[in-house]
Amino acid sequence: MAAGARPELFSQRRRPPWELLIDRGFQKLAVVLASVVGLVLVGILFTVLGGAREAITRFGLGFLTTSNWDPVNEQYGAFTAIYGTLVSSLLALLLAVPLGVGTAIFITEDIIPRSLRDAIGLMVELLAAIPSVVLGLWAIFVMEPAIRPALNGLHNLLGWTPFFGSVPQGPGMAPAILILVVMILPIITAIARDALNQVPIELRQGAYGVGTTRWGAIFNIILPAAISSIIGGVMLALGRAMGETMAVTMIIGNSLNFNLSLLAPANTISSMLANQFGEADGIQVSALMYAALILMVLTFSVNVAAQWIVRRLSLRY
Repeated sequence: MAAGARPELFSQRRRPPWELLIDRGFQKLAVVLASVVGLVLVGILFTVLGGAREAITRFGLGFLTTSNWDPVNEQYGAFTAIYGTLVSSLLALLLAVPLGVGTAIFITEDIIPRSLRDAIGLMVELLAAIPSVVLGLWAIFVMEPAIRPALNGLHNLLGWTPFFGSVPQGPGMAPAILILVVMILPIITAIARDALNQVPIELRQGAYGVGTTRWGAIFNIILPAAISSIIGGVMLALGRAMGETMAVTMIIGNSLNFNLSLLAPANTISSMLANQFGEADGIQVSALMYAALILMVLTFSVNVAAQWIVRRLSLRY
C-alpha cells in the first residue's frame, strides 16, 4: 500500500444481488452437471453388472482363466479375449511411446524450420481425425499385405519361439498391434508436445547457461519437468487402445482359439462384443456382459493408475 493512502479505498466493493445470484446459480449448475456424469457412469456400471449377474453366478472367476467359448454347449471363458486385449494394447504402447515422444521432441525443439514443424504437428493431429473404420480398411488392403514379407521373415528367424511360431497368412495380432500404434500415436504426440511446450523457458536457459548440450537439456531437464503430463497422456492412450473396436475387429482375425503367437489370428474383448452381441441370446448375452464388465474394470484400473502415477511424478518434479 502506498504511503498516505487511505485503507478504505482498497476495501472490497459491495456486489449487486444479481451478480451473487449468477455466481450461485453457476455453482449449482456445475454441481448438477458433474453429478449427472457420475450418475451416468454408475448407471452404466450397474446395467452391465446386472446383465452379467447370471454369468458371474454360473462361471465365477473361472471365466477369466478358461478360453473355451462354446455357445452350443453354453460354456464360456474370456481368457483368449483378455489376453488379446492386454497384449495388443501393451505392445502397441511399447511401440508408440518412443515414436510419439520422439515426434513431440522433434516438433518442439529448434531442429527444423518452424513452418515445417507446424506442418508435421498438423498432420499428426489430422491422423487422429481419420475414422477407425477407414484405418481398418487401410490395414486390410494396404498395411497387412505390405508387412507380410517382414512377418514371414520374423517367422523364419524366430519361428522356434512360441511367440512367432505361426505362419502369417493374413489378419492377426501383429497387424492389429500396428494399427493400434497408428491410432494412439496422435494422442501421445499431442499431449507430449503440449507438455514440452509448457516447460518454463528459464529451465532451458539455465541448462544451456551451465554448459549442457541440447540433448543433455532435453533428457535431463525438459523431459523430467514434463514427465507427469506425458505419462498421463500415455495412460490415456492405453485406455484408448484397450477399448478400440472397429479397426481391431477388422484386422485381428477374431479367433476364439488361444494362441501365444503374435502372427496368428487373435481376439479382444471389444472385438468379441462387436461380433457376437447382435446375434447372442440367453446365457451368451450374460457372458458378453461379463466380458464387458471385465473391460470396464481394466480401463478403470488404467485410469486409477494414471492418476496415481501423475500425482507421484508431480510431487517429485
